[in-house]
Amino acid sequence: MKMKFAIPTLNNQLTAHFGHCEKFAIVEVEEDKVINEEFIVPPVHQPGVYPKFLADQGVNVIIAGGMGQKAQDLFAQNNIEVHMGVQDGSPSELVMHYMNNQLQTGQNLCDH
Repeated sequence: MKMKFAIPTLNNQLTAHFGHCEKFAIVEVEEDKVINEEFIVPPVHQPGVYPKFLADQGVNVIIAGGMGQKAQDLFAQNNIEVHMGVQDGSPSELVMHYMNNQLQTGQNLCDH
């Protein structure tokens, strides 16, 4: 089964605030193995833009430190799983933690 993950990054590492990322890491997994990882520059941040942008990329799962409630609702409407409260790590590392049921989540690190 193929899956696509999106991780908001700054300097190629997870950034705590979803809406202020430099790039999104798009990590593709097939049969529990990372088959592709690329960093893409998102469009200008406006409410509701990132959920549509990532849905158009075919993303199934978001791994983030935190995000606002509106973004969470929009991802849910697009059948995209959201995992928040993740503290740090490289995108491929975080995806493998997810695949091995070892992803450490916690409180939403976003305050709005």
